[in-house]
Amino acid sequence: MKSKFYLISSGVLISAILLGCGPGESDSEESAAPENSEGATLVLWEDIDKSVGTEAAITAFEEEHDVTVEVIERPYGDNVEDLRLDGPGGTGPDVFAMPHDSIGTAVTEGLIKPLDVNQEVQDMYTESAMLSQMVDGEVYGLPYAVETTLLYYNRDLVDEENLPTTLDEWYEFSENITGDGTYGFLALWDQIYYAQSIIGGYGGYIFAQDDEGNYDVEDIGLNNEGAIEAAEYIQKFYSEGLFPSGIVGEQGINVLDSLFSEGKAAAVISGPWNLGPYEQAGIDYGVVPLPKLSNGEPMSSFVGVKSYNVSSYSEHPELAQELVLWLTNEENQLTRYENTQEVPAIKALEDNSVITESDSTQAIFEQSGNSVLMPGIPEMSEVWTPADSALQTIATDSAEPKEALDGAVEAIHNQIEANHSGN
Repeated sequence: MKSKFYLISSGVLISAILLGCGPGESDSEESAAPENSEGATLVLWEDIDKSVGTEAAITAFEEEHDVTVEVIERPYGDNVEDLRLDGPGGTGPDVFAMPHDSIGTAVTEGLIKPLDVNQEVQDMYTESAMLSQMVDGEVYGLPYAVETTLLYYNRDLVDEENLPTTLDEWYEFSENITGDGTYGFLALWDQIYYAQSIIGGYGGYIFAQDDEGNYDVEDIGLNNEGAIEAAEYIQKFYSEGLFPSGIVGEQGINVLDSLFSEGKAAAVISGPWNLGPYEQAGIDYGVVPLPKLSNGEPMSSFVGVKSYNVSSYSEHPELAQELVLWLTNEENQLTRYENTQEVPAIKALEDNSVITESDSTQAIFEQSGNSVLMPGIPEMSEVWTPADSALQTIATDSAEPKEALDGAVEAIHNQIEANHSGN
């Protein structure tokens, strides 16, 4: 997506950390609650259906610090928006889960507090996961999971021994199998989140990025030569009927999931959030990294990072930070993985035997090495609608790729100028 990015590092082990200790602690250090925190109650906004991954950690934290942690499950993507009202109103959380692409906005609006964590703690996490929590050199959260898109394939429709490994091969496969309501390879390429997989592989990008991880919002690469080539390739799948018209637009994701869940699509690009649902649908599927492109480059994808952050409205900010440190340490991330299958953001866990035995987790680690961190700056909010609109006109053959992408880039520039010129 960009020319220079920070990728999830792999295979790098850090100094051993005793299980049961928070990051940076050792058995000779007592984990004492911050002053005047005994008997306090912390509120944690947790992701839907994910509290099972932290139950043991929460219980241990409460006993260690003589406090109560009230866990409330809610859609974690809504937390920043809801904190704007609930924080000042006194009904917000002390600690909450959030997607990393909301970090920039939350910092700009003063919704989250910087954390006081040393370099040893920061070095525990994969490079891109930790980078996602940094704004102007300050740490604003700690990561607990990473995710990216993968290729799911139906073993009943694809010969596993001859599994296509390039997008061209999937194109040919789709030509041969598509018909009578059955499809080959499908992807939601009318959305930039998914289209990044092919646009990034051909050299397109959203914002250019320097070696220090800083974005240049004036340098948008969604209409460069590589992005246009990618869009032309995308258009072929739609115009030749290899993608059904129903997977364009707001209901596209539901149509794609239904086709795969009903055994009517041989392969789809989706994320780890569908590991459980596809299995429950009775599909015998395999999971692999995304295929290579015709230029020999691997398909790219966005890396998303989930983190715990401390609300600026917390009455117990030091205790809240202790909870963030506790929930994101090595032991507790491993326990979370065992209960939720969310891939940890801890370097040392990449080689853990519990994790290496999972094909899907290994596919995520491998794909992450070919992926880019989704920009977490406020200006990213101006990208989604123009980019998606352009891709939809390309998918429906309503505009030529260059014309559509040029218009999208102009709209993004204009919206950034109008809404962020004072930043």
